[in-house]
Amino acid sequence: MTPPEAAAGPVTGHEATRNGLRGHPWLTVLTLSVGAMMVSLDTTIVTVAQPVMQGDLHTDLTGIQWVTDAYLLAVAALLIAAGRLGDRFGHRTMFLVGAAGFTASSVAIGLSSSLGWVVGLRVVQGVFGALMQPATLGLLRSAFPADRLNQPIAVRSAVIAASTAAGPVVGGLLVEHAQWGWVFFLNAPLGAVALLLGVTVLRDTRDEGAGSRLDLVGMLLVAAALDALVWGLSVVADAGWTDPRALPCLAAGVVLGAAFIGWERDSAHPLVPLRLFRSAPFTSGVLTMAMMGFVMVGAPFVLIFYLQNVLGLSPADSGIRVLGLTLLMIVGAPPAAIWIGRTGPRIPVAAGLTVITASMWALSALDAQSGTLRTTSCFLLLGVGFSPVMVGGTKLVMSNAPKELSGVAGGIQQTAMQVGGSLGIAVVSAVVMTYTADRLPGRLADAGVTLPPERTGRAVRSVAVGLPPDLGAGTAAHGVLERVGQSVFLGGMQYALLATAAVTAVGAVVVARARQERPAA
Repeated sequence: MTPPEAAAGPVTGHEATRNGLRGHPWLTVLTLSVGAMMVSLDTTIVTVAQPVMQGDLHTDLTGIQWVTDAYLLAVAALLIAAGRLGDRFGHRTMFLVGAAGFTASSVAIGLSSSLGWVVGLRVVQGVFGALMQPATLGLLRSAFPADRLNQPIAVRSAVIAASTAAGPVVGGLLVEHAQWGWVFFLNAPLGAVALLLGVTVLRDTRDEGAGSRLDLVGMLLVAAALDALVWGLSVVADAGWTDPRALPCLAAGVVLGAAFIGWERDSAHPLVPLRLFRSAPFTSGVLTMAMMGFVMVGAPFVLIFYLQNVLGLSPADSGIRVLGLTLLMIVGAPPAAIWIGRTGPRIPVAAGLTVITASMWALSALDAQSGTLRTTSCFLLLGVGFSPVMVGGTKLVMSNAPKELSGVAGGIQQTAMQVGGSLGIAVVSAVVMTYTADRLPGRLADAGVTLPPERTGRAVRSVAVGLPPDLGAGTAAHGVLERVGQSVFLGGMQYALLATAAVTAVGAVVVARARQERPAA
């Protein structure tokens, strides 16, 4: 039986004041923002610490990559299932369990001294992170009616942008002045605040229909499909399409995905009711978030090599160089929410994707002599485009799903960004690697350097991350190798960013042509 409190609708600020802090809409936003900050900060701060972790844990590059891959695979597998569990058992419960587990596992990782323990605990951390993320959107949907979601989504988006950008800077300082474990210990105070606020403020609203049976087969199928897809894309990003693991993993993901859709079509209690995708705005919102992930993860994947290996910036200085992107996302989110409130999300999202397309074109023209003003201007333009896309895409998904399916909708939104990001890295890295493998031998020959066949792969991998080609000691003058390597890398980066621009340009047209429907109640 649904508790009386859960059966009630969202409380207003006046009602929350009369009844205490529980359920106050804007205190709910504050609480969920702390949780979102913890997860977003952890994602980027760990990347900065990995080189130091590699040395301390006595592992190679493949081993240290599992510190990231283990977390991402756990999150990808469980996001949609976690959203459904929130719809069934309450998003407040999922948020509190997720925050407690994420905090405890973070502290345990920081105390670990072996790669096996770190990787295993990162899986655990990913499980609890997956529980938290759809819950934040489900609780927002419960606290605000569909036509008032713009500003709370804008606040959440701004917090995610700020913490994502702060990760490299904070991580760089912690690694430089303390041990790598502190990048995980940082989650302890954030987690404590999230739990204290969550227990005091959050209020569940569950629908009468939430007691239906869980679709365990659907959960297993979608988890297997997403993990196969994300793992296959990570293999492509790391080793290219020719790796023998890539195509079987991707094919398995497609087959399992088709099996999941077939199962859901016939299931009496589907994990993902396919009727959600009959809404054109909902579907365009999911595609928008996938494109957002494609750009937000794929473009920085190559740009970070440009900033650090071509321009020679430190990780902390690289974070400062892109600070304009973050500031514009923070400052731009509230005006974007107002604009969306007046016109609906379709036109703002299409306009944002158009601006992102222009910024990708501008970024593709950067070279080894580009100064602070030029690079900062490009990132500022990118931030202008991101704000309406992030707010509007989330609004399209959450406001066009029934409230009783808000958790599933939140899981789909997060999964779209996750898969989009993995696809972005795979496409960008494949473009750079293909261009490098095609052009490097000829450019070196023109410079009077013969590339021995047995060293081709090593040279290509070096240039693909913006470093001079590794040909062994005494092969050629360093200046020649550096000049050739930068020229080839910049050419590959240009094509990769132009490919990203093509994706967002198509997205802008699709979203602009999508019909706008009245939000779900």
